Amino acid sequence: MAEFARLVTLARRLEASPLRLEKLALVAEFLRGLPPDDVPTAVAFLTGRAFPASDPRALGVRGLPAAEGVAGGPPLTFAAVAEAFAAVAEARGSGARRAREAELRRLVARASLDEYQILGRIVGGEMRTGVSDGLVLEAIAQAAGVPAAAARRAALLLGDLSAVAVLALRGGAEALAATAARPGVPLRPMLAEITGGVEEALAAHGGRTALEYKYDGARIQLHHDGDRVSLWTRRLSEVTRSLPDVVALARELSGVPFILDGEVVALDPAGRPLPFQELMRRFRRTHEVEALVGEIPLAVHFFDCLMAGGRSLIEEPYERRWEALAALTGGRHLAERLVVTDMDAARAFYARALAAGHEGVMAKDLRSPYEPGGRGKRWLKLKAAATVDCVIVAADRGSGRRRGWLSNYHLAVRDGEGFAEVGKTFKGLTDAQFAAMTSRLWALATADDGYTVRVRPEVVVEVAYNEIQKSPTYPSGVALRFARITRIRDDKGPGQATALTELAALYERQFATKGRAV
Repeated sequence: MAEFARLVTLARRLEASPLRLEKLALVAEFLRGLPPDDVPTAVAFLTGRAFPASDPRALGVRGLPAAEGVAGGPPLTFAAVAEAFAAVAEARGSGARRAREAELRRLVARASLDEYQILGRIVGGEMRTGVSDGLVLEAIAQAAGVPAAAARRAALLLGDLSAVAVLALRGGAEALAATAARPGVPLRPMLAEITGGVEEALAAHGGRTALEYKYDGARIQLHHDGDRVSLWTRRLSEVTRSLPDVVALARELSGVPFILDGEVVALDPAGRPLPFQELMRRFRRTHEVEALVGEIPLAVHFFDCLMAGGRSLIEEPYERRWEALAALTGGRHLAERLVVTDMDAARAFYARALAAGHEGVMAKDLRSPYEPGGRGKRWLKLKAAATVDCVIVAADRGSGRRRGWLSNYHLAVRDGEGFAEVGKTFKGLTDAQFAAMTSRLWALATADDGYTVRVRPEVVVEVAYNEIQKSPTYPSGVALRFARITRIRDDKGPGQATALTELAALYERQFATKGRAV
């Protein structure tokens, strides 16, 4: 078994190197030198995870106990650390907290100072080496001598870099090519770009597109393998226990095994959609769920079928996937949808969606395959309000009535493997939300100059704005005018935030569309 110190050495070398290609070479060399049994654990640790992404276990601790003296005992190995983490995650019952602390103290007692620091980073969920998941995926391909495209495809289907590394290093390109979608293993959802209007969508899709209501709900992926039903969020978190009513619905459907993509919306007693934050109460509840099922019922709207009857449909065109979805559901629980070829019909459908209280419409190319994790013009979204999804990367201390809160949020969009700031706002949250967000951001803090607190880019917020402006202040070159937070997107991860390229396109588009009706 390989010693954990090898990861420590790698981390220090990665920290010292500002060059991406050098980092890539270092990670690839590290992976090539690992014993096969250590690969999944080492890849998880390298990406700041205590367990591989497909492993639902969590440590349930905030950090490591204090180090006491010099390391003693045999050198730490990947297997030893993995066993300790497993024991911590699996501790249950009234003495669980003490058991976790005791296990971590035994682990820490064997660690050198450098090992202790790297262990703390893994427990904290961030390695801080400047290495993204994307770079690790490239390094896996390089270490195994396989095409990067083959590794990317497998990663999108498996959602787990550890699993990809095992396949690539043991079986090469052939093993990666054989990777297929499997019920119970969530796929990264296909995403949409923002569009300026239905006219643009029609043009992008060759004069024929499928319009769907854009519901103000939460994305779900529903898996049924014939025995087990599982539900996953947009961020690939399992929420099966929280949504027993959706599980019951799934058991009534034919076409098993299947994987469906859809949206759930919370309803009030009159059947009207409830605010998004009320829906999030359903997703967070894991105890006494049945009471909340009656209090906050859900409507389910399916819009895609990735597998039916055990056959993957990911590479089939959307038009055929919809046919499979309609057959599998018997036409029930489907998103409201219309295939259009002219502007009058498109505008009428868009107006109908808004009149029904929905966010807008989605426009989907009927010829398009399903691209897990992909974002492009094959799926477009048109919303009545101008909004983008931003990541909070810092916050200023509040003053006056906001004193004591972190309340002026620095907003950023995706820029390659990093984030680019595009504005600030203190508008849109209630006092209770300000207080909760303050606690949340302090837990993510990485630096504090006494006024601005820098945080790990994890919290995604939907931001409305009046206009996108050119900006000499931000290196991104653009800024959101009159930005205000419309909701906290706990269902989205930072990798699903709006991209800087999208924002630049929206900047150009706003001049072409000003004064023109949708």
